[in-house]
Amino acid sequence: MAITAKEVNELRKKTGAGMMDCKKALVEADGDMNEAVDLLRKQGQKIAAKRGDRDATEGLVIAKSTGAKGVLVCVNCETDFVAKNEAFGEFANSIVDIVIANGPSTVDELKSLSYSGNGMTVGEKITEQSGVIGEKIDISGLETVEAAKVVAYNHPGNQIATIVGLTADNEDEGKQVAMQIAAMNPISVDESSVPQDIIDRELSVGRELAIQEGKPEEMADKIAQGRLKKFYKETTLLNQMFVRDNKKTVKQFLTDTNPDLTVTDFKRISLSI
Repeated sequence: MAITAKEVNELRKKTGAGMMDCKKALVEADGDMNEAVDLLRKQGQKIAAKRGDRDATEGLVIAKSTGAKGVLVCVNCETDFVAKNEAFGEFANSIVDIVIANGPSTVDELKSLSYSGNGMTVGEKITEQSGVIGEKIDISGLETVEAAKVVAYNHPGNQIATIVGLTADNEDEGKQVAMQIAAMNPISVDESSVPQDIIDRELSVGRELAIQEGKPEEMADKIAQGRLKKFYKETTLLNQMFVRDNKKTVKQFLTDTNPDLTVTDFKRISLSI
């Protein structure tokens, strides 16, 4: 099948591999992006692990918390110039306030809500703003977390934001964990919450790499399990090394503060930079 330049570029962004390697992988995978990623991994190309964040172009990502509930919204525009405009920032924050007040669970549901009682829906207001600003405006991400305590973190510039749910009211510790999520981009809370398809993929790739390295086939599964454990340490929040003290994990940091303190859920949205 014909492989487009857009597909090649997308794979390059996901993996960091060269353009020609990406094109070859896509051709071999018959255009299947996930299979092409696996092929590049097995060939030893440098790639990034699958992450739980969401990509966009320009705009603002804003996180807010009411205490027991946190919301995370990505409002997009076409240029960085507009994203830094004060009026656009006010509009984006007004959308977040509507989410907090009404609790929509999807972007489509949010767009159907009334915008500040002015006779327009949020979707209609977005269309109006697109005409006023002269750029396409849209909402590409909406996430919520509910817990005993939810802490919100907005990285300077609002290109990345996170919300994290905790089992106890520890605001300072929650902010540090929210910053960890922004910096380290974990894929799940711990190993028990990693999606099965990711586990299966890691085991498959780990086994194939072991065989390529000349390890006996009967040992390949054991080696793959070992690599999976390393994957958990690098990509699951509670098992990651705490960025402010790399002698302990995030889980140890939390339990040292409060034996009953842990993370129940988190969300992260990042703009493409």
